[in-house]
Amino acid sequence: VKTVSDLFMPVGGEILEVNPALGDSPDLVNKDPYGEGWMIKLRITDPVETESLLSAEKYKELL
Repeated sequence: VKTVSDLFMPVGGEILEVNPALGDSPDLVNKDPYGEGWMIKLRITDPVETESLLSAEKYKELL
């Protein structure tokens, strides 16, 4: 079953690239999110917006 949903970003920016591999293999998002499963490349408009974001490690500590 394929599902389409909106992607909400915690920062503003310009999308530079979309991963074309996800069109044929959307399961890469779950299998390899930090490698082949990346979704977009983004140029962040205001780097200050990233200061309140958590790293993957800090997020895992909250779970």
